[in-house]
Amino acid sequence: MGKAITGREEDYSQWYNDLVIKGSLADYSAVRGCMVIKPYGFTLWENMRNQLDKMFKETGHVNAYFPLFIPKSLFEAEEKNAEGFAKECAIVTHYRLKSDPSKSGKLMVDPEAKLEEELIVRPTSEAIIWSTYKNWIQSYRDLPLLINQWANVVRWEMRTRLFLRTAEFLWQEGHTAHATREEALEETEKMLGVYADFVEQYMAVPVIKGIKTPNERFAGADETYCIEAMMQDGKALQAGTSHFLGQNFAKAFDVQFSNKENKLEYVWATSWGVSTRLIGALIMAHSDDQGLVLPPRIAPLQVVIVPIYKGEEGKKIVDEKARWIVNELKGKGISVKYDDDDTARPGWKFAEYELKGVPVRIALGQRDLEQNVAEVARRDTKEKQTVSLDNLVNEVEKLLEDIQQNMFNRALLFRKEHICQADTWEEFVQALDKGNFVMAHWDGTSETEEKIKETAKATIRCIPLNNPQESGKCILTGNLSKERVLFARAY
Repeated sequence: MGKAITGREEDYSQWYNDLVIKGSLADYSAVRGCMVIKPYGFTLWENMRNQLDKMFKETGHVNAYFPLFIPKSLFEAEEKNAEGFAKECAIVTHYRLKSDPSKSGKLMVDPEAKLEEELIVRPTSEAIIWSTYKNWIQSYRDLPLLINQWANVVRWEMRTRLFLRTAEFLWQEGHTAHATREEALEETEKMLGVYADFVEQYMAVPVIKGIKTPNERFAGADETYCIEAMMQDGKALQAGTSHFLGQNFAKAFDVQFSNKENKLEYVWATSWGVSTRLIGALIMAHSDDQGLVLPPRIAPLQVVIVPIYKGEEGKKIVDEKARWIVNELKGKGISVKYDDDDTARPGWKFAEYELKGVPVRIALGQRDLEQNVAEVARRDTKEKQTVSLDNLVNEVEKLLEDIQQNMFNRALLFRKEHICQADTWEEFVQALDKGNFVMAHWDGTSETEEKIKETAKATIRCIPLNNPQESGKCILTGNLSKERVLFARAY
């Protein structure tokens, strides 16, 4: 078959790459650091996108689209934001090519076609959006402005990994404007809740909600809220962020509104986003050494039916029943494929759909039909059961929900078993080396945070929301601390 994948214990990084490539999610491209998302992977992204989009609209947001290019002067307007992204920017300087007189058939940049002002290829859209909002917001009646966009962004990464870190990736970014600080903070927390609900209920990945330290905060934000997920190697992956931007961008772009007393005030802002990185989280949280394990609510394909028969007559009998099952399942809103390709054997198909993480597989054979049953296999536990055809559709519907819940429960149990407290430096390093999240005291200084990062290769993932307050001593300096924070090694 040529589909063998590396085991997790053998080489976790290679296991991940094998699943992305051999599971038909993505491929490497001719552009260094960029990826091609294949149809199977893109359907997965579409399912995620469609559900998130629905959740955004239910919370009052609307979609718009802003340019890919940002004039350099606009990009520089909010200094912290510009500095934060400066090292990752791709810049357009010219707008035309011409024939190279010294090399036949080759093209060169036309030196006379230099742009008057350089353009930044969007690494994030705050600058272009806030320069636009200045024209849209005059009065308190124009607020709140609740806009999201689905787009691509470019961040010139030197060390890339499919889905987790690529020079170009797909995402959504919400950018909202509010009349008061309280409204903006409420929005920031609300959207963090939307992300947490999506990741837990649809991706079946438990998350920890928290606030980033000043060191880890989004450039240009007053506060960054995040959700952190645990992967099977004990590393953390930031699954979504929601930023309270204060009035920083409003002041940088002079976005003011007349309040009810007819006085001018700067608006309050938020921004929030998730990206195709979520697909990386999905793979690493659930999959096994046989391939992908995908949660039913967002799987590109929920059910596959594989026929087993002898001769043309047998095929006709199985085909007829299979088509009836397909129609019944589709009537329940379940995505299903009848794989009647006669160039591949059933065993090959079983392995292929296991590799692709299809939640439910139905084997439909001639002998089964004589007994009015089918063999139903679930991908998460690999258990098989014989189900009466009279009750098959209802059983499959229930099974999909059961798989979804079981995947979440399993990931939650894994996290509970791999999160611990440490009170000394030795305990801290040992816990990290064993692949754990560690709750430990920190003295609150950026210097200590940097030193821990440098020495233990671990970062403060977040200060969990509603964190219990308890006095203790910093694991590195011994200085007093009022609470434990969440440390982990991360992607």
